[in-house]
Amino acid sequence: MLKDFPVQNEKETRAGFGEGIHEIAAENPNVVALTADLAGSLKLNAFMKDFPERFIQCGIAEANMIGIAAGMTIGGKIPYTTTFANFSTSRVYDQIRQSVAYSGKNVKICASHAGLTLGEDGATHQVLEDIGMMKMLPGMTVIVPCDFNQTKAATKAIAAYDGPVYLRFGRPKWPNFTPENPSFEIGKAQVINEGTDVSIFACGHMVWESMKAVEELEKSGISCDLINIHTIKPLDEEAVLQSIRKTGAIVTAEEHQQNGGLGDSIAQVAARECPCPQEFVAVKDQFGESGKPVDLLNKYGLNAAAIVSAVQKAIQRK
Repeated sequence: MLKDFPVQNEKETRAGFGEGIHEIAAENPNVVALTADLAGSLKLNAFMKDFPERFIQCGIAEANMIGIAAGMTIGGKIPYTTTFANFSTSRVYDQIRQSVAYSGKNVKICASHAGLTLGEDGATHQVLEDIGMMKMLPGMTVIVPCDFNQTKAATKAIAAYDGPVYLRFGRPKWPNFTPENPSFEIGKAQVINEGTDVSIFACGHMVWESMKAVEELEKSGISCDLINIHTIKPLDEEAVLQSIRKTGAIVTAEEHQQNGGLGDSIAQVAARECPCPQEFVAVKDQFGESGKPVDLLNKYGLNAAAIVSAVQKAIQRK
């Protein structure tokens, strides 16, 4: 339940990545970090200091970075490529499709500054289409952790997974509420709260906003299942179906376009196995803009208030 997830502090999810890759590199000598001129932004300073022979600065040449990473897997290395989410996907989609996904290469594509909360860097650096782009690639695993602790755990866990992975996380400081040093199981959803009236499925920063919404909804007697879908693909269909068969109503919340994201994945499962009303909290076919992260979330309707409203609509449609 919510009380089991108290806020410990506020930390950047990208800092969780930096600590995670440093720790897993100490355990696994095959872990290699590559960056496209953004080592500082991806919090790789400790890695560079302790494992300089396993750090590759590719410069502002993201396509080349993906090609190098794909080649390194042939020699048994586990390359983690690092840059902003926009440059990790949109700029290099052809290279990812052909050299990584099609070939089934063991490359970990680690993408920071995702979504609107990149903030003041503006629309050209933001990306709201990346989950859809990456989940459509056959064999690609897509992970969107919710806070510092979970990002750190996911960063370590993907080293043991054989296959291409897209790991998406953010820029700003954000409430850190999952347990420290938790086990992270790829493809296994995390139940945050149990309820009976509606199922809320969220990922990334929107898990925290959903927790605030659940607290508000409980005051009016609405009981919510809240499930953190940290792995978009492979989706934990068993957890999804168990929840929606109980509640009969769905709300999805994500820092992504409505088209192609988490909401679409949940809707596919529901349509096939258990059709029920669904409301989407996501960006509605728009590009972002420059601004402070929380201000942007509020402007585009990605906040607790929007989730509360969506829950009320979904329940009315039951």
